[in-house]
Amino acid sequence: MKVLVVGSGGREHALCWKLAASPVRPTVFCAPGNAGIATLATCVPIKADDVPALVDYAVATAVDLVVVGPEAPLVAGLVDRLQAAGLKAFGPSAAAARLEGSKGFMKDLCARHGIPTAPYGRFHDAAQARAFVRTQGAPIVVKADGLAAGKGVTVALTVDEALAAVDDVLVAGRFGAAGAEVVIEAFLAGEEASFFALVDGETALPLVAAQDHKRAFDGDSGPNTGGMGAYSPAPVMTPELTARVMAEIIRPTVRAMAAEGTPFKGVLFAGLMIVADPGDSGPALPKPDLPKPYLLEYNVRFGDPECQVLMKRLRSDLLPALEAVHEGRLGEISLDWHDDAALCVVLAAAGYPGEIITGSEIRDLEAAGAVPGVTVFHAATQRDGEGRVLAVGGRVLGVTAGGATVAEARGRAYLAVDRIDWPEGFCRRDIGWRAV
Repeated sequence: MKVLVVGSGGREHALCWKLAASPVRPTVFCAPGNAGIATLATCVPIKADDVPALVDYAVATAVDLVVVGPEAPLVAGLVDRLQAAGLKAFGPSAAAARLEGSKGFMKDLCARHGIPTAPYGRFHDAAQARAFVRTQGAPIVVKADGLAAGKGVTVALTVDEALAAVDDVLVAGRFGAAGAEVVIEAFLAGEEASFFALVDGETALPLVAAQDHKRAFDGDSGPNTGGMGAYSPAPVMTPELTARVMAEIIRPTVRAMAAEGTPFKGVLFAGLMIVADPGDSGPALPKPDLPKPYLLEYNVRFGDPECQVLMKRLRSDLLPALEAVHEGRLGEISLDWHDDAALCVVLAAAGYPGEIITGSEIRDLEAAGAVPGVTVFHAATQRDGEGRVLAVGGRVLGVTAGGATVAEARGRAYLAVDRIDWPEGFCRRDIGWRAV
């Protein structure tokens, strides 16, 4: 069997790692891949957003299943094009991928179908957006509507900060077409969690929950990033709360998408805020049935770095589950998980998420991978002509460890981190602090 994974990040390395371990023993290709992925898959020099070239390659290679990692090719319609060419693909159609591609679309869907989310407004006009901010007050959240690589969200603690964020998006055009519209929503206070479910258009199968760390620096300080680390399980997601998320958020969304003619197939990643005290949040939230989950955002692919900890904990073969999603047979699938926890520490290039310098050498990766229970996933690496591993992006490595507890996994992960020789990189030193 031939499987093509699309993407080049830590998420794609984790997916390739898990798929390569399938008892089916598939031949795994990855486009474009990275230095770590190249150790277990054939890397193909096609960019993840080059839809025509990806389709041509998959057809010419007679690929049996294409697994799309990042959001941009999903929003651009890669799955639609692959299926039109007669190929199997894991991921949503372009129409269904609007759940991530447009925050306004997602919020309107929630409003139409009674899915709990923060009150909001949508604006193309900067003056109207500013007036809305002044009326609502702060704290308040300003979001670029489209895909902004995890950097289009401002949690504004003051009105002035929110007004500056509006101007940044709508006037300065910082996010280009992704910022043609802003979504401004009430601030929710609580504990965040990442919740994942496989969906085949009708059936939703929950995965184990995880929790990530978006801020760049220790103590949840600094700018938002694509994610500086993650761990699973997330203690906040009790069995009771998991049942509520499925009943109040995931299944209603699956039904809504089907009812509106855009059934969702793939992995649905809900960013949640678990609100325990409505008095801490901006809007006047209902008080009964607390703690209550609210939907912050949907992603239509596995999270990064959450995917790393999920794949580390997944005992079952991933491949049959992905095929079942495409074929509408998810009801036949059950997944088995390791009881052990998993924790991922992201090593990023200095300056991330701002301006970075690429091309620095990373040494002693083998020593890090030799720590018991540790897997070093590559996110933005390549080898030069001399065989050296170089950093070529912002988030560069995801050092992921398993352990009987989150604390044990954390200890192993940081032991491995400290064995890596890369002075030009940095990481947070407090990943998993809520659980530990």
